[in-house]
Amino acid sequence: MQNNLKNMTWFGEKAEFLFNSEWKQYILALLMVGVTALVCLPFINDQGYHIVSFILFFVVSVQATFLGVGPVFLAAAVSSLVWNFFFIPPSLTFHIDKAEDILMFGMFFIIAALNGILTTRVRKQEKLAHEKEQRTHNLFVLTKDLSGAGNVEEILGIAISEIQQNFHTESIFILQDGSNSLNTTGRLRKDIQLSRPDHQVAEWSFHQGRMAGSFTDSFPECNYTFFPLPGTRISPGVVALKLNKSFRDEQKKLWETYLVLISNALEREFLAEMAQKARFLAESDRLYKTLFNSISHEFRIPVATIMGASDTLINGEHSENITQALYGEIFSASLRLNRLIENLLNMARLESGRLSVRVDWYDIHDLINKVTGDLKDELKNHNLVIDLNDDLPLVRFDFGLMEQVLYNLLINAVQYAPPASEIVLATHYENGEVTFQLKDRGPGFPEEQLSNVFQKFYRLKGQNTGGLGLGLSIVKGFVEAHNGTISVRNRRNGGACFTLAIPSENADISNLTWETE
Repeated sequence: MQNNLKNMTWFGEKAEFLFNSEWKQYILALLMVGVTALVCLPFINDQGYHIVSFILFFVVSVQATFLGVGPVFLAAAVSSLVWNFFFIPPSLTFHIDKAEDILMFGMFFIIAALNGILTTRVRKQEKLAHEKEQRTHNLFVLTKDLSGAGNVEEILGIAISEIQQNFHTESIFILQDGSNSLNTTGRLRKDIQLSRPDHQVAEWSFHQGRMAGSFTDSFPECNYTFFPLPGTRISPGVVALKLNKSFRDEQKKLWETYLVLISNALEREFLAEMAQKARFLAESDRLYKTLFNSISHEFRIPVATIMGASDTLINGEHSENITQALYGEIFSASLRLNRLIENLLNMARLESGRLSVRVDWYDIHDLINKVTGDLKDELKNHNLVIDLNDDLPLVRFDFGLMEQVLYNLLINAVQYAPPASEIVLATHYENGEVTFQLKDRGPGFPEEQLSNVFQKFYRLKGQNTGGLGLGLSIVKGFVEAHNGTISVRNRRNGGACFTLAIPSENADISNLTWETE
């Protein structure tokens, strides 16, 4: 029985879809009655006309499952007249001889009409309940998807998809730019740009908090219908729909609920973005002040040293020893100033993404000798141990960048390692990689801060060693520019160990290429 009802309901839904216009339903109702009457013509006799009434009654009942009240009522009336004219004796007349046939004719019309009308109403109520259930399901799906969205783009993607699926219309979300003014293009739809009149209507709808555009009283000549997105603290913007007709009452209620859900989700992300921007601005301001103070302090020291020593030399005569000492101070301060400027310029190159690596064949011994020679004054108070294999091949790297890498690593070791302590620089080549390892006996790093060592402006607390905290960040950037890796660990008995590895070919005769002029 339930399967039969399901099959009949399925048949009714399909037929209702095919004959959804009113005039088609009336034609179908009359056609079904006519065909049924033709099929029942063999029953034109005194005994069979009662059977015809049941058949016609069944046809009217079936029609009530997919036709409207008007067509069903018409089918009931026509069926009773057809039954009277063709089948109730005397046939081919509307005259009825027997009183029971008159009563049966009247009851047939009344019962058929009532059955058809009641069945139609039940079907309508069932349809409304189904639509309500579908709306509830759609709202549940929308709420669930929006709650899982992680940013504005995901929210808009979900909203556009759900609107297209449930309202069969194109939607464009035009959000505000943070200064209470709408953007000129739709979010996620940068290819669609509103005309100037349409954008003015969108701005009007946004600021007035009222719908505007086609099918409204405000600017009905517009190509879109604009709906402001309501918000409790801020309004995220407006949504534009390309409607072919205005919403029905049920659609309007569902659309208003959609607007509230989507707007709440957008407002949530807007407020989160605003809070994040506020934190970012506060952090940027703090970083700017820290950097400015640090740069001012670090530049002021060597400049003051140079100015003081120069003033002393200019304004008086001094012994040879004092004069040489003053020249030495000027030179040392100049080197420190040059190192600060070099680090700032190198960091600017890394941040801009314009760092170019120019590799060529070099001897690692030459690189080590160049760096240690430049730092001989800084290293004179430490015991530098260089561990190099005599059979190291020529390898390919950017000499200037690798010079800066080793320079910054050695300067860092000198600044933190105590005087007379040992600094070890070891290098070896194996399996297509050249590896440098620098070990010192400084304080090392707190274990929880090892992951921050190569970040910009990182400096150990409580250490008055000068510098901007850019050296190790530059080292990491230059090593990664060679497609290499760098790591740091604390040594067991104190100190730090930096290990960097750079992939490089060795100087086999097959790998060497010679430039010709």
